[in-house]
Amino acid sequence: MKVIDEASFMETFQYFDKSIVVEIIDIFIEEYPRRMSDLKNDIDKKDFSKLKFDAHSMKGVIANFFAALPQQHAKELEMKGVESDPLNLEDIYRQLTIAGADLLEDLKAIKPRFA
Repeated sequence: MKVIDEASFMETFQYFDKSIVVEIIDIFIEEYPRRMSDLKNDIDKKDFSKLKFDAHSMKGVIANFFAALPQQHAKELEMKGVESDPLNLEDIYRQLTIAGADLLEDLKAIKPRFA
């Protein structure tokens, strides 16, 4: 399922140096597994302070790609951290995992346009 608002993405990045766009995409793809692992560890340890920080960071990075669904899930995790609320953490993480996989696929599909 497409999660990137492709029109907004292309409009925003059309004036960027193409190599910079590719680098931004590559960095996200490279860092994504670690970021997701950090979120999972935060959830498993019920470390709400770290969850708030890590989810906020993920939300901000995803915002660069105009991907509302995974961004929303990251925001939900961030708010769970803010509120120290353990309810449904695993479900929200699972939803972020699914939407995040779609985001990675979208980025891989868009990347050749900038290569």
